[in-house]
Amino acid sequence: MENPQGGREKVVMQNPSQRRLVPAHDRSPKEEVKLAAIAISLNIRLRSADMPVHMQERAFRFTRSLLDESPNVHRPNPTPIARALKKEFDSLYGPAWHCVVGTSFGSFVTHSPGGFVYFSLDSLSVLLFKTEVQLVTEPGRP
Repeated sequence: MENPQGGREKVVMQNPSQRRLVPAHDRSPKEEVKLAAIAISLNIRLRSADMPVHMQERAFRFTRSLLDESPNVHRPNPTPIARALKKEFDSLYGPAWHCVVGTSFGSFVTHSPGGFVYFSLDSLSVLLFKTEVQLVTEPGRP
């Protein structure tokens, strides 16, 4: 998203009914280093992100806890992990989150600004993204 001064901005969700814009370059290096340290400690490799650091951290920690609680540690079922992560983000950051978890998949998605993270941990890859929800109305009936 371009602002009048020509810089890029990201939408940050504080709660489902409130948004504020944060310039992409305003993320502190200290936050980035902290996130990198958390990722290393959880054995997570960040592949790509367009998401505030605190939301990435939430995704990392929540996914790691789901895997650690998985009854089959060597071959975890990706479907319940995707479902739980989607529900967690829907409840914390508003509706329309989508989650794909697996060992091999391709994707090409459109996401809301500030609502995309792709990472891997252990043998699984996780794609989590948010889309815009718009009310669809039927054309007027005669």
